[in-house]
Amino acid sequence: MSARVGFLLEKFCQTLRMIYLGCVLLLCGLKHVMASYPIWWSLAVGHQYSSIGTQPILCGSIPGLVPKQLRFCRNYVEIMPSVAEGVKIGIQECQHQFRGRRWNCTTVNDNLAIFGPVLDKATRESAFVHAIASAGVAFAVTRACADGSATICGCDARHKGPPGEGWKWGGCSEDVEFGSMVSREFADARENRPDARSAMNRHNNEAGRMSLNDNMFLKCKCHGLSGSCEVKTCWWSQPDFRVIGDYMKDKYDSASEMLVEKHKESRGWVETLRPKYNYFKPPTDRDLVYYESSPNFCDPNPETGSFGTRDRICNLTSHGIDGCDLLCCGRGHNTRTEKRKEKCHCIFHWCCYVSCQECVRVYDVHTCK
Repeated sequence: MSARVGFLLEKFCQTLRMIYLGCVLLLCGLKHVMASYPIWWSLAVGHQYSSIGTQPILCGSIPGLVPKQLRFCRNYVEIMPSVAEGVKIGIQECQHQFRGRRWNCTTVNDNLAIFGPVLDKATRESAFVHAIASAGVAFAVTRACADGSATICGCDARHKGPPGEGWKWGGCSEDVEFGSMVSREFADARENRPDARSAMNRHNNEAGRMSLNDNMFLKCKCHGLSGSCEVKTCWWSQPDFRVIGDYMKDKYDSASEMLVEKHKESRGWVETLRPKYNYFKPPTDRDLVYYESSPNFCDPNPETGSFGTRDRICNLTSHGIDGCDLLCCGRGHNTRTEKRKEKCHCIFHWCCYVSCQECVRVYDVHTCK
């Protein structure tokens, strides 16, 4: 009997050791993911995002929040749906801007690291994603304040100058400074490590937010009899987010490569960034920076997160990156025909509707081998 008890105790201890080892490995893996990039971005995709508008937000259930973010969430839970919406529009804009490139900003389902390992390295792609996500958060929060969705904020009463000739201040100027403050407090909260990656992320996050301020414009409305525009009221407005995406894509194309330098301070060793090439103009606060080269994204590679470009649609007539030569990485392409139903022979009838016929057109579709 005692031998059997001893055997069972030994098996029990082995099981506990295995559970302990599994927990250690899981925690190490989670720590690696959290160190790579903000896994709270997963709030913007999947079931978590779809439930935000219908259920109270439980801040403790959002993955990857550091204590400062958790406190912010609990204090300002009202604007957390806008934070999630901002990340979502940032991801959507990334996918639009990179739709014709080898890496097309693909997200990974059922993974806290929604971009997979792609953003583990300090590449141009990482720089762009951080910038556009931070800009998206600032944009969505600013818009929610202006349209009354959030009650803790509102319009910007600082008109930034006297009115011009023929118009006066009116309407609701969007408070981009408040939106940027929320983005800075929340998105930058985890970027407080004294290493190069945190320095890079902070810089690119701020560059994304500054793009909003740089692209604000005066929006005006006419008043008077029969729309005579005797008086105009004007207010500051954010542009369509596509403008921000185009602006940041230009910054991606001209991003500055940096070198990592280590130096000792009172708090210990600190890593900073400096331009790699002295004969180029140094980056400003509005430029994107990176310090590691990107993979070519031609072939599937689970280590880099590349999905490859096989079966991607390419543009046969383009000489750019979306063309079949470059997108397919020299492997060639396949061509198939595809029938599509489209409206045609449309006629306007007075008054007031349009009638169209339905036509079938045949298109050539080219995909990478």
